[in-house]
Amino acid sequence: MNDENNVQHFLDLIKKSRRGKFKIYIGMIAGVGKSYRMLLEAHDLLKSGVDVQIGYIESHGRAETEVLIKGLPVIPRKKVFYKGKEIEEMDLQNILLIHPEIVIVDELAHTNVEGSTNEKRWQDVITLLDAGINVISAVNIQHIESLNEEIKDISGIEVKERIPDSLLEQADEVVNIDLTAEELVNRLKAGKIYHPDKIQIALSNFFKTENILQLRELALKEVALRVEKQVENEFIQETSRIRHERFLACISANEKTPRKIIRKTARLATHYNTKFIVLYVQTPRESSDRIPLANQRHLLNHFKLATELGGEIMQEQSANIIDTIIRVCKERQITTVCMGSPSFKIPRVFFSVTKYKKFIDSLSRANIDLIILA
Repeated sequence: MNDENNVQHFLDLIKKSRRGKFKIYIGMIAGVGKSYRMLLEAHDLLKSGVDVQIGYIESHGRAETEVLIKGLPVIPRKKVFYKGKEIEEMDLQNILLIHPEIVIVDELAHTNVEGSTNEKRWQDVITLLDAGINVISAVNIQHIESLNEEIKDISGIEVKERIPDSLLEQADEVVNIDLTAEELVNRLKAGKIYHPDKIQIALSNFFKTENILQLRELALKEVALRVEKQVENEFIQETSRIRHERFLACISANEKTPRKIIRKTARLATHYNTKFIVLYVQTPRESSDRIPLANQRHLLNHFKLATELGGEIMQEQSANIIDTIIRVCKERQITTVCMGSPSFKIPRVFFSVTKYKKFIDSLSRANIDLIILA
């Protein structure tokens, strides 16, 4: 390591030591008690003489939560006028100025009003952590980016506000708030989650027992995965006998399928405690002056998603997609390729199948696994 790298390494260590600690409460669904638990913890910290303040909390009109807010220092929200309406947002600059030892920040996946310092509240949290402020926050499992497809399959709803998985990797502690389906439904029927006129709608939709059970399973698995990764990172020493997995997601400029491939590859990479690469091979017919504007926009969105999930982006120009994938695999020591199902169009079906077989044979010789994602 040269002198310049030594200096940078030392500066990185200093910066890391000054960074705030980050704790996230994860719940399977609204109403399990994430905000309640954060406030209970805040009261305990306050009694211990810790400077803890509320940066943002959302009670959703729940009496139990509102009672706990009393007695805790609250940093006033800022009022913003947007499209003729007055909106209250978390006052990031004021929190930075006050600089409490610990700040409570609810609704982690929230999208800030246009004109805010950051687009998302999770980005505000990063700003606070970088400033040396410790943060306690909360999020529901359906807001995790790589689980978006699974959540949609379970509930039939595509959740729009999401946080990147890379944010969870930055957390020093991830805590699951767990309830049985029966306990949760009883809380809902008792009016402890939503207003009475919304209870029946909730029971008929997101709060169906089968939905709750599947969401609960996802939440338990997610927290277990984060704990497992923490153990691996902190306690398990690497050895030369371990095969280090490296994933490659091959995408196109289509609208939907690439997003599924990216999310599923990201989940696989997370399970193996490794990173992944997203490869787009730009053929001559998709050159910058020929690619349709819609496809260009889709591609940019795919790259943005990959970056948010912690992936590395590679864009290669070539008329031969298969040869390019094989070359990248060898150069980057890829162990697993993830891609969508190939489309064989007549009359090129024989030629396509022949090329595809050659591709599979090449991967096999290189000891590279191939996963075809639905």
